[in-house]
Amino acid sequence: MTESPVLRTDVDGLTTLTLNRPDKLNALSPAVFVELRNHLDAIAADTSIGCVVLTGAGRAFCAGHDLDAIASREPAPTAHFESETVDALEQLPQPTIARIHGHCYTGGLELALGCDLLIASDSAKIGDTHGQWGLVPVWGMSVRLPERVGRSTAKELMFTSRRITGAEAATIGLVDRCVADETLDATIAALAAEILANSRGTNRIVKQLISDRSERTRTEALDHERQLPHGRPEDMSERMARGGR
Repeated sequence: MTESPVLRTDVDGLTTLTLNRPDKLNALSPAVFVELRNHLDAIAADTSIGCVVLTGAGRAFCAGHDLDAIASREPAPTAHFESETVDALEQLPQPTIARIHGHCYTGGLELALGCDLLIASDSAKIGDTHGQWGLVPVWGMSVRLPERVGRSTAKELMFTSRRITGAEAATIGLVDRCVADETLDATIAALAAEILANSRGTNRIVKQLISDRSERTRTEALDHERQLPHGRPEDMSERMARGGR
């Protein structure tokens, strides 16, 4: 039996999604996106999940769009299915973490940018190579990369197709942290544990508030926050009733 191109594991409220094409450095094809979307739709509806980690099997996070799939014109289910899948990742109610090691290029970077937090290892090589291949981004690079690093830095990275290290990515704010390869898993586990120790209801509301901010003026955003129901989200109320904090 052929193994799934995206694996899912669930442990104590933490879901890990693993891009599973290590022989192709986890390059993205329409089939990968179909499997990823199925997982994302299921996760979005599951209130037992408090945090999601996205990673890649083998030597890389994701080398980008599968050029063989482009050449063969492998069809996606709909015209914008891939970009809508990155949107679905960004819109998950749970906090999300991209675990970046090895190559993270172009479509792989677009996918990582759909996550809330990006953690890279020293081995990471990150870049947007659309220009090198004569391609134009359609999965959100022109929006999410400037949001992360600013317009000028985004232009430089996109105009030059320059690859940068995980350490440089942390310096310019493209990733939130760069750690040694040997501590990447422990760092991700500790960060996920801190997130899971909080109210999942609160985290969902806070993520939505921050996401909604871009669609509102500052005054509107402040008013919207005040209009939310007061009191603790249900899961934290239950925890406090049991004497926990």
